[in-house]
Amino acid sequence: EQTKNVFLESATFHPTWIRKTARRFGLNTDASFRYERGLDPNQTVEVMKRAALLIQEVAGGTITGAIQDIYPVPAAPYRVELTYGKVNTLIGKVIPVETVKSILESLEMKIVSETAEGLVIDVPVYRIDVQRDVDVIEDILRIYGYNNVEFSDNVKSNLSYQTPTDRSYKLQNLISEQLCGCGFNEILNNSLTRSAYYDNLSTYPVSHCVMLMNPLSADLNCMRQTLLFGGLESVEHNAKRKNGNIRFFEFGNCYDYNVDHKKEGETLAEFSEDYRLGLWVSGSRVDNSWAHPDEKSSVYELKAYVENILVRLGVNLQKVIFGNLANDIYSAGLSITTSSGRQLGTMGIVSPKLCKEMDIDTDVYYAELSWTLLMKEVKKSKVTFSEISKFPAVKRDLALLLDKTVQFAEIEKIATDSERKLLKDVALFDVYEGKNLPAGKKSYAVSFYLQDEGKTLNDKQIDAIMKKIQTNLEQKLGAQLR
Repeated sequence: EQTKNVFLESATFHPTWIRKTARRFGLNTDASFRYERGLDPNQTVEVMKRAALLIQEVAGGTITGAIQDIYPVPAAPYRVELTYGKVNTLIGKVIPVETVKSILESLEMKIVSETAEGLVIDVPVYRIDVQRDVDVIEDILRIYGYNNVEFSDNVKSNLSYQTPTDRSYKLQNLISEQLCGCGFNEILNNSLTRSAYYDNLSTYPVSHCVMLMNPLSADLNCMRQTLLFGGLESVEHNAKRKNGNIRFFEFGNCYDYNVDHKKEGETLAEFSEDYRLGLWVSGSRVDNSWAHPDEKSSVYELKAYVENILVRLGVNLQKVIFGNLANDIYSAGLSITTSSGRQLGTMGIVSPKLCKEMDIDTDVYYAELSWTLLMKEVKKSKVTFSEISKFPAVKRDLALLLDKTVQFAEIEKIATDSERKLLKDVALFDVYEGKNLPAGKKSYAVSFYLQDEGKTLNDKQIDAIMKKIQTNLEQKLGAQLR
């Protein structure tokens, strides 16, 4: 109430600087709201005069002193070159030249020069949003009227073709439907995760995390290297709410930073992105059913889901090797590799240490497949059809004594390599470990299915093939017939 003298200042500031500063300090003020959107610097004197007149009118003040305007580099109008051809092409209608010029003049855009092809115009400084020719064309159409542009009688079209992205999306939907039919639920987790999950891990070291420069919290401070931890969070959330029989799957990107891949002149050389499919199985496969006794889930059940996915995509299982995998993610794991050495993914029993850290007290079975590599693997695969053979298949069984370290996949590969044409399938139907066997040994009972598409096999052919398979198993795996 004691104020008698008022000094008025009117200024404008660079919108980029104001926005950056407001975001840096978290200050959302009325001034930042207006300045960051851009204001006309040529209006500062008029605005100040208007404020002084309002004070004089409302409060009865007296205007004294001269106006001082410090404006070293006056803002120039935005110079825009406009061609009639682009106007007509973008709008979709030929607008008369005089109409275009009339609209521009009504919008206070000054025509600097004119040719038969177009115009050069100056846009007023206060039109912050109009600095390109397309912005001017949008203004012309707005004034001309969207409803005045008629639909053409001509239908313009072009031939389209299926891209790798289209094919990937189609197969993704196919696999999603297959998994949902098996009782799975799809989950969708945040690509941002905690870097603490990767502490002390050698499979996914924390040094390979893509870190955020300004994370919202410590729980969302890096990009995920694997889908595993997001799924474990979902498993833990459901298990604590009496939903422990879990079948989850997720499609998502995973990110990796490797300083060894850094190249001069390539900003993103050390960063990589991979699209993956994750599967989580936990709890019981059958629970409280009148038709079936209760049955716990197992890693073999998960392996069946993985094999079904590969078969549905068209991957030849005879060229896929499930090999032993030892890392700090799985207590027991398998690597899924093609015969050419391409690793399609991994699967196994999640380490009890990780489950304990996530507060999960049941076994969790997890598989992670590289969808990117799977799409490359099935890119050239074609579905072929053939008639059902009129000639019967022949089954022969072998009981093999082997070292405990030998896997069935090795037997299958050796048998397939021994007879590629007539051997149709190899199946394991019994495993025995116990008394009456030498120490460190186990017994595999394996069935071999032979079939010729053109004739009935005779005993001589069958015996020759089985002898060849048996000899190769003895030589390469040290197998003995029981």
